[in-house]
Amino acid sequence: MVKLSVIIPALNEEETLPALLESLDGQTFMDFETIVADADSNDATVEISERHGAHVVKGGMPAVGRNAGAGTAEGDFLIFLDADVRVPKAFLEDIYNGMQRRYADLATCETRPISNVAMDQLLFDLSNSVIRYTARTQPRAMGFCTFVTKRLFDHVGGFDETITLGEDHEFVKRASVVRPLHFLDRPYVEVSVRRMEKEGRLGYTIKALHSDLYRNIFGEIRNNEVEYEFGDFTKHDNAGKRSVVEKLDNLLLDLDAGFNRLAGRLSQDTVDDDGGPEVRRSLRRTIQLQIDQLKERLRE
Repeated sequence: MVKLSVIIPALNEEETLPALLESLDGQTFMDFETIVADADSNDATVEISERHGAHVVKGGMPAVGRNAGAGTAEGDFLIFLDADVRVPKAFLEDIYNGMQRRYADLATCETRPISNVAMDQLLFDLSNSVIRYTARTQPRAMGFCTFVTKRLFDHVGGFDETITLGEDHEFVKRASVVRPLHFLDRPYVEVSVRRMEKEGRLGYTIKALHSDLYRNIFGEIRNNEVEYEFGDFTKHDNAGKRSVVEKLDNLLLDLDAGFNRLAGRLSQDTVDDDGGPEVRRSLRRTIQLQIDQLKERLRE
């Protein structure tokens, strides 16, 4: 019997799944199995999974897939990931050692965006802080970064398959009644920002706040009251009409890119000992150009 079972729900993930499976192939801890719960993909997801030695089971929505994977898992610990994440080579070793050292049955860890956008890092830092510092008062964890012993998973009955959004938080909240949630310091997961790119950073954040507010007031989301599209990351065609949120999101991205260019220019100029007044004039021109560009965007 293996010690760890890595479970990955997937639907048409031929583009992102290889990076995750390759990162699992290179792990320092090798006593694990990989299970891909496939939701009837019509691309090469199954073939890619089998090529990497993963066991493929029939999946469905994320909760269905995670339960299906857990149902065939042989490991003492279940490691739930998503198909669009990557993990460092000591990831499984750090999880196993961390949970053993703490006698933990339920845990999560830091998540990092696969992105060079500063706003993405800020949003992930905020999420990590909330999860870390409310682990005892309002326990939650992302479905792509949840670790639980098989015995606790079976004891609480797994994920609630009737929930269409937030089933991961609900599972952790229910499981933490029996055993506390731990935030492990060493491991981390690198996560794609494709859903944020589809919905916009602000739109994604607003949806997350909306779903949290809905769950706190009305209970779990069971009838797609807050829309969730599994496996669909194509942007909707707005026929040329952009919402205020989308315009603000694009403006923030422009700001981010502008500050990155400015930081690069500053780094270059600060090592130029002969710059003098010309460096200052060049920087003023760069800053003014950025301001003019932002003004133009605001007029759109």
